[in-house]
Amino acid sequence: MKIHNRGLLIVISGPSGVGKGTVRKALFERADHDLIYSISMTTRAPRNGETNGVEYHFVSKEEFVRQINNGNLLEYAEFCDNYYGTPLDKVQEQLDKGNEVVLEIEVQGAMQVKEKMPDAVYVFIAPPSMKALEERLKNRGTECQELINKRLNKARSEIQMAAEYGYIVVNDTVENAADKIMAIIRAEHARTIRVLDQYQKLMEE
Repeated sequence: MKIHNRGLLIVISGPSGVGKGTVRKALFERADHDLIYSISMTTRAPRNGETNGVEYHFVSKEEFVRQINNGNLLEYAEFCDNYYGTPLDKVQEQLDKGNEVVLEIEVQGAMQVKEKMPDAVYVFIAPPSMKALEERLKNRGTECQELINKRLNKARSEIQMAAEYGYIVVNDTVENAADKIMAIIRAEHARTIRVLDQYQKLMEE
């Protein structure tokens, strides 16, 4: 039983190659969850097989800029002349329904979200070691060694930012990391700061 009805925003973040997406998918494959994945907004054109509102919310650059100016983006960034971001109104809508909303983003985006929603649950996915991270990047087979080295240098600076998060979960195995995140979500629902007011009202009834 949850004492409070509002959902939690769970921000999963960490350096490139650490396995954020794999851990997030493992979470959603579990039978014991009521998690909602936050769908990003983008100005890039849909690819074959992509559906608006499923993979992304596809909008024009003019509409994206309007959303920025209206303060309706939790975070956003520009890659290859296209914008990507998280719509605040859609996240709030799900939280108001009592759903747990999962946001899987880069470290810089997570820090943007933290400025707007400091009460969210911030989970930093960490590699077991830098050597393990390098092996994962190499095993993807999609990038040259020069680019891998750049990602590793960026990862070292991002790992220093782990102190900004509420939790650090080492991705030694995907299932273990997913188990820890699920335990964190359950524990957060019992945090005194979240439930004290409602609990006191409950006791007065």
